[in-house]
Amino acid sequence: MSPDAEEAVEAEKEERVERAEKEERVERVEQAQRVERAGREEGVEGVDWVDVPAGTLRRGTPAEEVPAVARRYADTGVPVEWYLKEAPAAQIHVPAFRIARTPVTVEQWSRFAAATGRPAPQGSPDHPVIGVTWEEATAYCRWLGDHLDADVRLPTEDEWERAARGDDGREFPWGEEYRTGLANLVDLGVGTTMPVGSFPEGASPFGVLDMAGNADEWTSTLYAPYPGAPAEVPEAEDWAFDRHITRGGAFRHDRDLARCARRHGAYERDLAGIGVGFRVAGPIG
Repeated sequence: MSPDAEEAVEAEKEERVERAEKEERVERVEQAQRVERAGREEGVEGVDWVDVPAGTLRRGTPAEEVPAVARRYADTGVPVEWYLKEAPAAQIHVPAFRIARTPVTVEQWSRFAAATGRPAPQGSPDHPVIGVTWEEATAYCRWLGDHLDADVRLPTEDEWERAARGDDGREFPWGEEYRTGLANLVDLGVGTTMPVGSFPEGASPFGVLDMAGNADEWTSTLYAPYPGAPAEVPEAEDWAFDRHITRGGAFRHDRDLARCARRHGAYERDLAGIGVGFRVAGPIG
């Protein structure tokens, strides 16, 4: 083959590669546009994300402090064994992530329900959706992620606690002292959910809202004792309706569940009655 012919062949190869790359770019753009159109048609909104930087979580409660914690909340009737699940305290590195500022609302869930043939939820549109199983919550995350072309999932237990607690070991998302009126818990006397974001003064250090009360929130973490936990801590909570950890407490719960370190679960089958909802999370970028 002559040099001129070889150059022509190489030029043709380069042209084919460039054409293929251009077609791939066009397809990516068109795919993004299809996702955006589908989202608009079904009323899918973007998430009000809060970026949480990588950092150290002062997780849990020192074992030697657990008896004092139980005494501090003795009026709630919670036995010391329940607080032992928070021990031992540890410093955990949590990579950067993002988390929704508020829990998923009835209105947001309604769009998902309509698109997937699920029953319409009950409640006011701007209240947190409750009565959601862990499997349904993860299905919502996948559906939303597909429409937003993003990685959407439930937060891990450590991510949830970091979003609530920030860089220090504070007792509650807003600080060290409990104050009625900063969260929708039983002491407020409402007896049901309220609009998400109703307590801006109860925000966490990162500006995340409703980390205490209103709806108890699913995480992606299955219950297990923390490494080095006291011997009294059970290896499994076989009595739970679902083995995944929940955090934050709901409108029906007492102030002990507003504590950032408090580990909870769905112990009854009536998830609406006990106020179980969720918020979404994902990687930054």
